[in-house]
Amino acid sequence: MTDKKTLTTGDIAKYCGVNFRTVIRWIERGHLKAHQLPGRGDNRVEVPDFLAFLRAHDMPIPEEFLDRSARVLIVDDDPAMSAAIQRTLKRAGFETRVASDGFRAGTLLGTFLPGVMTLDLRMPGIPGLDVLKFVRLAERLKDIRILVVSAMPRKDLDAALAAGADDVIEKPFRNPELLEKVVRLAGVDPSTVPRRTEDEA
Repeated sequence: MTDKKTLTTGDIAKYCGVNFRTVIRWIERGHLKAHQLPGRGDNRVEVPDFLAFLRAHDMPIPEEFLDRSARVLIVDDDPAMSAAIQRTLKRAGFETRVASDGFRAGTLLGTFLPGVMTLDLRMPGIPGLDVLKFVRLAERLKDIRILVVSAMPRKDLDAALAAGADDVIEKPFRNPELLEKVVRLAGVDPSTVPRRTEDEA
């Protein structure tokens, strides 16, 4: 996530793929909030105002402005299991999305851009191991931390680790254990994470 506080019209033009004169028109028409530097005609836009403009106009938010560490993609074809994982993580402050198969996971990986993915291995369509291998080979996705969540035999979990998974947890699991692993993979300060979780999923 970027440390920038303000942006120039040139910055915004680059992020949006438009001419800087288009950005000036957005400002002049009141679509994009900006302020001028004292004694100069240069416009500056606060980052929150830029992000609000993008959301209001259904424009994609540049990747560097996303806090990916707090985003978790849950990939599991069992609705009860994915709901249990989602409930545990949302209570801890994570933003989550659910994919019920490998095809949907592929779509969400590109649009949601999670920092962590929990991944079941046995799913219809594209198996979890193939999803894992795809992520590790994709330049834009390869840094996503992957926690395999599966009831498959230990040899399959070991195969997932060998293919690039960062950690594994066997079903059934205790929710505090799942949360601890996700927090560690996300690089979140554990002291800031609420701990209200049911015991087992």
